[in-house]
Amino acid sequence: MFETLTERLSTSLRSISGTGQLTEDNIKDTLREVRMALLEADVALPVTRDFVSRVKDKALGQEVLKELAPGQAFVKIVYDELTEMMGSANQSLEMTGKPPVVYLLAGLQGAGKTTTAGKLAKYLQERHKKKVMLVSADVYRPAAIKQLEQVAEQVKASFVPSSADQNPIDIAKRAIEQAKVQFQDILIIDTAGRLHIDEAMMDEIKALTAAVTPSETLFVVDSMTGQDAANTAKAFNDALPLTGVILTKTDGDARGGAALSVRAITGKPIKFLGRGEKLDALEPFHPERVAQRILGMGDVLSLVEEVEQKIDREKAEKMAKKIQKGGEFDLEDLLTQFQQMKNLGGMAGFLDKMPGMSGADIQKAVSDAKPEEKVKEMEALIHSMTPFERKNPDKINPSRKRRIAAGAGKDVQHVNQLLKQHKQMAKMMKMLSDPSGISKMMKAVQGLTKGMGGGGGPLFGQNNQAGANTTTVNGQANPVAPKFKTRF
Repeated sequence: MFETLTERLSTSLRSISGTGQLTEDNIKDTLREVRMALLEADVALPVTRDFVSRVKDKALGQEVLKELAPGQAFVKIVYDELTEMMGSANQSLEMTGKPPVVYLLAGLQGAGKTTTAGKLAKYLQERHKKKVMLVSADVYRPAAIKQLEQVAEQVKASFVPSSADQNPIDIAKRAIEQAKVQFQDILIIDTAGRLHIDEAMMDEIKALTAAVTPSETLFVVDSMTGQDAANTAKAFNDALPLTGVILTKTDGDARGGAALSVRAITGKPIKFLGRGEKLDALEPFHPERVAQRILGMGDVLSLVEEVEQKIDREKAEKMAKKIQKGGEFDLEDLLTQFQQMKNLGGMAGFLDKMPGMSGADIQKAVSDAKPEEKVKEMEALIHSMTPFERKNPDKINPSRKRRIAAGAGKDVQHVNQLLKQHKQMAKMMKMLSDPSGISKMMKAVQGLTKGMGGGGGPLFGQNNQAGANTTTVNGQANPVAPKFKTRF
């Protein structure tokens, strides 16, 4: 998400970042480029005009901070305005009412409401330790009720059966009573998809909302519809007391226009982003972190949170202790690393949150390299090995290689590539276990990112000192980037 916008904004802001003084003349061209970048990202025209106007007024009207060069101050103004446009800070869900707290999901057909209901249930259960119940009030779409039942089973949430011959209001009221009896904390009501121009269907959901008075009425919308998503959200907001928006399919949206327009047009906060089909692919929307991603600064805080949630800490600590005690990093460990990376959304999902690695060129290079396919190949080869071979890769002789390759449906050269990859990873793991080797590894990684065309991005780069954790702008400390310490 935002790859195209990041690329355009980075290019336009590069010209102003070294400026000694901000004047109307020298920011005119940059503002024009920023305007074009936002419009190409499918941000609504009124939102774009207002954003550019506010950036211009602040750039020419405020005193530049002494510790920042004028050009750097301009970049900070863009960051602040992007954050403000998207809502300043994350707004969490209401969970403190008398149980069951009712959430109602509304939206167009095909926006992903049913899958989002399951994702939301999983999020609430795992992050907030809530007991969640799901019910479908969609009596129109064939198999909608069965689909939600299957989703509820996958996320281990309670489910209230319903049928197509029932009234949606009766379904919702019965579900509330059942949730009370079962001491459920939250009830999520999935509704039928409807167009805002369909008066009968809009009247139905208005009546449903009035009957159950939900604590949260969330509009679920496909982000790939761009500014149309914001306009549709406004139409629903005019008809319903919306409390927030959930953007779905953001992993397929390279523009990001919906995320930048929804808050400004509706006045309602974006509360979550859906980033894939898996039921754990839902993340809270943090405007300040998204602004960092757009400006090529990455989103390390979200990455750290994701690691804490999705990485098997027990396995990671076990492997770390083994290597620290002088043990070898074997192919079983490599297989574990592949699985952990998949939990983080694969290589593309990981790089998207790394500073300077979210540009369109880098993402395209990663996509063209097809890392996920290569990982699957290597996993198949490891699964084709015996436990002895996984633990002792140096004992894999030519005859063993032929058998392993045949078992995975690959050639011997694929086995050789895997063993070479393993050796490189084993060296890196030894460096990590040795404090004196970490600085060497940091230099190697920096060389790798420069070779990929990253180099920390055109505006923001990592400090070259080992162990540094502040993001820099043109060699000076960037006050925007979060400062934190990471322990391994």
